[in-house]
Amino acid sequence: MRHDVIIVGGSFAGLSAALQLARTRRKVLVIDLGLRRNRFAAHSNGFLGQDGKAPGRIIEDARAQVLAYPNVTFVEGEAVSATGTNDHFSVELADGSLHHGRRLILATGVADILPDVPGLSDRWGDSVFMCPYCDGYELNEAPVGVLATGEHSMHQALLLTEWGQTTFFLNNAFTLDTEQFAALVARGVTIETTPVRAIEGERTDVHLADGRVISVAGLFTAGRMVMASPLAEQLGCAFEDGPLGAWVKTDDMRATSIPGVYAAGDNVRLTGNVAFSVSDGAMAAAASHRSLVFEPAKAA
Repeated sequence: MRHDVIIVGGSFAGLSAALQLARTRRKVLVIDLGLRRNRFAAHSNGFLGQDGKAPGRIIEDARAQVLAYPNVTFVEGEAVSATGTNDHFSVELADGSLHHGRRLILATGVADILPDVPGLSDRWGDSVFMCPYCDGYELNEAPVGVLATGEHSMHQALLLTEWGQTTFFLNNAFTLDTEQFAALVARGVTIETTPVRAIEGERTDVHLADGRVISVAGLFTAGRMVMASPLAEQLGCAFEDGPLGAWVKTDDMRATSIPGVYAAGDNVRLTGNVAFSVSDGAMAAAASHRSLVFEPAKAA
């Protein structure tokens, strides 16, 4: 069977795209490995209508709603390769199965490469976070920390003061200049230059190399962002580079540089957010559907 649209990724962006396309009565295939980026988080905060709900539960409900449409097929598995051109794409899964579609939506997400600090990754999504808009409010204005990974961490340190007294752990990631130092002081940020040895305790006790321990309610950091799937690169999609990694370059309609290929979610943004991902998915769905309507099909 050749599908009208194949969506690779069944998390927030992918299911949002699937729902919009389901309502066009086109044949839609969703391929999902089941590794959501926010699978480590107990709650999804700040998402309208679902505030505080477990992200896994949101996905379960959304998937059930999408699968209620008879024109949507869901396949669990890892998409390992994608080839072809507009109207004639093929996606191969790890089990060797091959699926064909006229359009592709890559909602494949990203993976986070965290700083190599003992105890940090164990607390990811629990008391170590990336986004203050997602997790800052629940810390109840208690002291918070920012673990620097580069000069870009200045933004986090300055912003986090909105949620609590902030300690900025430079951890030898970069050296403050006079202007940066003054900006941090003006926002009331405590600057800690001693390297971090480990994160221990039930929550976030930051152990420093000189033996001191600074306890914070939550620690924020910005790890490297890498594509969770090789498909965009295989297809030749253009990328944009940023301080945290590269993301798939798209236009306002979430079309990539490759005709017939669209992308949505965290793989098209510098910073991830559930609401943004849902919006991206809906936009990519509408754009791919319109291209099916208004662009003549090409012969094989």
